[in-house]
Amino acid sequence: MPPTLASLVNHSALKLTVRAGEDHLDVPVRWAHVSELADPVPYMEGGELLLITALKLDAEDREAMRRYVRRLVGAGVVGLGFAVGVNYDETPEPLVEACAQEGLPLLEVPRRTPFLAISKAVSAAIAADQYRAVTAGFAAQRELTKQALGAGPEGVLGALAAQVDGWAALYDASGSVVAAAPEWAGRRAARLTAEVERLRERPAPASCVVGGPDHEDRVELHSLGTGRRPRAALAVGTAAALGTAERYAVHSAIALLTLTTERSRSLHAAEQRVGTAVLRMLLAGEPDHARAVAGDLYGALLDAPFRMIVAESASGPAGDHLGELAETVESAAARAGEAVLVVPEGERLVVLAADEGAAVAACTAYTAARETERARPERARPERARPEQGRADEDGLVVGLSAPTGPTAAAAAYKQAEQALSVARRRGRVFVEHEQLAAGSVLPLLADDAVKAFADGLLRALHEHDATGRGDLVASLRAWLSRHGQWDAAAADLGVHRHTLRYRMRRVEEILGRSLDDPDVRMELWLALKATAAE
Repeated sequence: MPPTLASLVNHSALKLTVRAGEDHLDVPVRWAHVSELADPVPYMEGGELLLITALKLDAEDREAMRRYVRRLVGAGVVGLGFAVGVNYDETPEPLVEACAQEGLPLLEVPRRTPFLAISKAVSAAIAADQYRAVTAGFAAQRELTKQALGAGPEGVLGALAAQVDGWAALYDASGSVVAAAPEWAGRRAARLTAEVERLRERPAPASCVVGGPDHEDRVELHSLGTGRRPRAALAVGTAAALGTAERYAVHSAIALLTLTTERSRSLHAAEQRVGTAVLRMLLAGEPDHARAVAGDLYGALLDAPFRMIVAESASGPAGDHLGELAETVESAAARAGEAVLVVPEGERLVVLAADEGAAVAACTAYTAARETERARPERARPERARPEQGRADEDGLVVGLSAPTGPTAAAAAYKQAEQALSVARRRGRVFVEHEQLAAGSVLPLLADDAVKAFADGLLRALHEHDATGRGDLVASLRAWLSRHGQWDAAAADLGVHRHTLRYRMRRVEEILGRSLDDPDVRMELWLALKATAAE
């Protein structure tokens, strides 16, 4: 502990006597300072023991002493040492009364005790405290290193919590709690996910303090990782601000957990290369070879129905979404104990995940959040979520999900995911599931610009004819096709005679140069009518 006024009073060589402020002797002393100025406040930093002889003070003036002591307290001076036998044989009563009134400890210094002795005692105590802190820091570092080598991150968190007399928690790249010590701290750590997410948006290394006097504890958050985007985060909760020894322990934990994170990153890269080989074999129609290469790493994934996820993102800032999506599905799979195969391919990401598993659910939730964010007005979006000038938000993340499949049909599942992704891109959606395409209507697909251009070109001559007022060929064609060529029913819908409708259909054939007896022609005309009606 740093020196206190009490420790100086108990110092046998100094012979100090307490004349006022006996209830405030436990306050730490940052330094001992000698000043005979009438107003030494401009030169105070706070935490000092001020030593005086009242050379330039009228210590018998009660009002002057009250003003003097009040200024010292306001400047953060923690104690006043008054030397007797120099200018005053005894400590003046007005000074004693002023110190007692303001609660400022007043220490009487005998003539045989020089101020230099007090300064040396404070300096020696501060140096001893710093040495103890450094020694304790090294001991904590050794213990944390031992735990890192033996028990891994969980051991580091346990040792750190003991060192700081508080709790510690580790977050993964998605902001979820990976481990906490003691065990009860997991609930407290989970409430800080929003703060961890904001910390992850800042370049590493980054840190912040959450909480304070009005909160249940004081929490420091530190990002972990050497890259531009943090790979993890550490939370340390304590009842008060950290001391020097505790600070050493936290810094050691940050270094060890960062090394663990980077080592895991290297292992992850190696696993990713194996996953790439497994995926290529599956797509090449070699499931047996893929199983042999997958081994225990991905073998369980190939033994059950899985889904194929294909995601694309524009280059630049929007490309960060692929990394976020990869981290999201990997973290979800890790927490659920599932195997997941993630293969980055430039501006594309391919994921093989268990059907109805945590990774697929996390992907769906992530894309739903992106969809909601995209739907918000631009002014309401966070700055990082707004598109660059000249670039639409639709150039961002798009994801396609295949139907459940197995190793022998992996190539078909990949094609399904690509088809779903293509539809998502055309519709301006973030996420489309292949199974939704068959369950929905074909009409939304007609919104493609190429389809609209084809429809306009095919029907242009009929619209031009109708514009002259010589008939209503477009409406007649629509009624006739909707009634599957039944003359009487279509004529009744139009309110004309069936012979009139027959004449109009002959004019349609003449103008278009196509026969309505051809089913392909009827199909094209019907789709063209639907496409133009959707505008």
